[in-house]
Amino acid sequence: MGRSRGGLTTKIHALVDFNGLPINLKITEGQAHDGRSADDMLDSVKAGNVLLADRAYDSNRLREMLEKRDAWGNIRAMPNRLDPPAFSRFLYKQRNAVERFFSKLKHFRAIATRYDKRDDNYLASIQLASMRIWLRFNESVT
Repeated sequence: MGRSRGGLTTKIHALVDFNGLPINLKITEGQAHDGRSADDMLDSVKAGNVLLADRAYDSNRLREMLEKRDAWGNIRAMPNRLDPPAFSRFLYKQRNAVERFFSKLKHFRAIATRYDKRDDNYLASIQLASMRIWLRFNESVT
């Protein structure tokens, strides 16, 4: 966990599918840069996939990694970028799947209030809540 003037801080990074179900989860210190933490999360991105990400993940290095995997990154460019790459507003609207996932995750009190002080216990709580979200999505309603 990172330490700042406000206390202990943590960021949750999630890679979700089209339905908003988590595929890969990671936590970092609150002061860590988002783009640098995405490198090891892209193992599950395959050829032909489209990665939708916000401006914090806009970097040439990340786009090159996606290009090597024959995937495309629809990442909103930073406002100070001189030559912005191709971007589809229509596809970017589908990024709300990750926002919906985080909204579901915040329903779990231990995660929303960060009860756990150790990062491994906190990540385990996030993973348990994610499994519950998966089960809720796949349960039979008949």
